[in-house]
Amino acid sequence: MGKVVVSADKNGNIVGVSENNPEYGYVRVEQTGSFINDQGWLRISRRSALIKGLVKDLIETNFTEGQELPGRIVVIESLEAFNTENPDRDLKIAGDTGVVCRIDDQPIYRQSFYTTNGSMQDILITHTNSEEIREVQAAQKAVSSLSMRRKEAEL
Repeated sequence: MGKVVVSADKNGNIVGVSENNPEYGYVRVEQTGSFINDQGWLRISRRSALIKGLVKDLIETNFTEGQELPGRIVVIESLEAFNTENPDRDLKIAGDTGVVCRIDDQPIYRQSFYTTNGSMQDILITHTNSEEIREVQAAQKAVSSLSMRRKEAEL
């Protein structure tokens, strides 16, 4: 697994400020690595998480873009919303389909956390709506194929 590194936004800012309360903010960290899911599939992916805190404290840490940090990013999935005021923010979505991953009719919530706790592990929940996801993927593929053929016909 790769190192956890601090990342800047498109304007080069390291510390982001909360839209709801300017006293609070965050620093974004990323990690690229190989991850194996519950079905044994290995994927290379990039994870990101936010280190949250008071803006003044985050600025005082003097984080720099590309700075390596000890620890790792873990993914926690839950059937309980992480944020009860805005539960939709952390819904687990199946790739680019827009389909919410569920167990029966219950949505799965997903959040990533930066941790230096070496014993903290991913907590993943396997969804049960695979058929719905496959149907949407097939429909998206068909639409994409049709669009491609139309573009080719226009040339």
